[in-house]
Amino acid sequence: MGLIVRLLITTAIVMFLCWLLPGVAVTGWTTALWVAVAMGLLNMFLRPVLVFLTLPATVITMGLFLLVINAVIIQLSAYFVKEFTVDNFWYALLFSVVLTFCQSIVNGFLQKGEPQRR
Repeated sequence: MGLIVRLLITTAIVMFLCWLLPGVAVTGWTTALWVAVAMGLLNMFLRPVLVFLTLPATVITMGLFLLVINAVIIQLSAYFVKEFTVDNFWYALLFSVVLTFCQSIVNGFLQKGEPQRR
C-alpha cells in the first residue's frame, strides 16, 4: 500500500478520533494531515530510539509498554502541530490504542484485495 494512501487513511482516522474523543481536538482536515505526517516522522525516527531505550520495561510488561511509547508520540505530535490538542496523557493513550486498532482493521481490508507476493 502506498505512502500517500496510508497518510490519507491516517488523516481520516485522526479526524474520526477527534470527533469521537472529547479530550482530543483538531481544527480541520489540513491539521489532521499534518498530524498524520508528524506521527509518521516521529514513528520513523524517534520510536526506534524510544523502543531501544525502554526495552527492559517492554519485555517486563510483555509489550504493553509500547502503548506508552505510542502515547508519547501522540503528545509530541500535539506539541509540534499547534492546532492539534490532547488534554492529558490518558487521552493520548486512548487515542493511540484506538488509532492502532482502526489502522489494523483498515490494513486488513486493504491487504485482502492485494495479490500476495512470492
